[in-house]
Amino acid sequence: MAELTPVTPEALDALALRLTEVESYLHLDEKRERVAELEHRVAAPGFWDDADAARSVMAELSRDRDDIAAVERAREGLGDARTALELAAEMDGDEGLLAEASATVEALTRSIDEMELSSWFTGEFDHGDAIVTIKPGQGGLEAQDWTFMLFKMYMRYCARRGWKVTVNDCPAAEVIGIDRATFTVEGKDAFGMLRAEAGVHRLVRISPTDAKKRRQTTFAGVEVIPVLPDDIDIEVAPDDIRVDVYHASGPGGQGVNTTDSAVRVTHLPTGIVVTCQNERSQIQNKAACMQILKARLYELELQKRAETLDEIRGPKTDIGFGNQIRSYVLYPYQMVKDLRTGVETGNVDAVLEEGDLDPFVIGYHRWATGNADGAAE
Repeated sequence: MAELTPVTPEALDALALRLTEVESYLHLDEKRERVAELEHRVAAPGFWDDADAARSVMAELSRDRDDIAAVERAREGLGDARTALELAAEMDGDEGLLAEASATVEALTRSIDEMELSSWFTGEFDHGDAIVTIKPGQGGLEAQDWTFMLFKMYMRYCARRGWKVTVNDCPAAEVIGIDRATFTVEGKDAFGMLRAEAGVHRLVRISPTDAKKRRQTTFAGVEVIPVLPDDIDIEVAPDDIRVDVYHASGPGGQGVNTTDSAVRVTHLPTGIVVTCQNERSQIQNKAACMQILKARLYELELQKRAETLDEIRGPKTDIGFGNQIRSYVLYPYQMVKDLRTGVETGNVDAVLEEGDLDPFVIGYHRWATGNADGAAE
């Protein structure tokens, strides 16, 4: 376990200043007024007559309440840390109280980091849900295995953050790993956070499929697009799509269903192909496919209007050498390093096995918003 950093009154003063700045960034006074207004609307007769509008209001109310509660918890934690530090001084440096103050400050620092990060999310979809797709790149069988490793890493990361994940598609490859993975992530700031992961990910290791145990470099690409809100309507003409059904299978090669429930939707004008096999029926899988297809068509329309795609998913590049955003080296040494921000760690198991991606995600957003001086180590 890492040793806790000693706490000083000056460090607590610095945290208090950061917290005041965050409260300003988040417009807490305005949000308190907005919460009171929304609570009044929720209590009004007929509020749920328009279910879609009601859900939108409830989502906004929940976000604002969460922001207010997070700041209030941080203020309480800061007070607890000051009290523990003062008591420790009165008791000749009591180690238990000093450790309590240090642990509280570390938790406070993480919480303030999160609030600062949320305040930087100013994009239209940043506070909403995300659709993530992982595809193998250069590296053959190794790339398919690497795709599966990334898929599991993101599953663990989403679990750590308390996000809900729906796996839309994750077919097994013939020999090792998976052909691809598409999943939908629901939770606070999911798209804003995960767009830090869009790009090419590079793995260096001893190949598990090579009898000579040679070092192998392989690649996988991650795409992140937003789930479109209900008030954005993308029309797709029935004649513009072809729908195919087939037998579903899971990432281990096992049959998911005994019927042809998996669905593949091809958008003929653009060539976009979306597949879903998570649900138990063709109807549900087709609905999931259409949601993803509409999101990709919306992204395509934005691409046509803009000079760059960076705002939605980052630049589109080949999934291979020279284009990676992050390297994961397992041999001859162990290190995960983000090539954009310089954030790195030698604890590769924490990243790949436990999904500890926050230092990289937060580091990316600090870098992208010009706040890199405070990047996480």
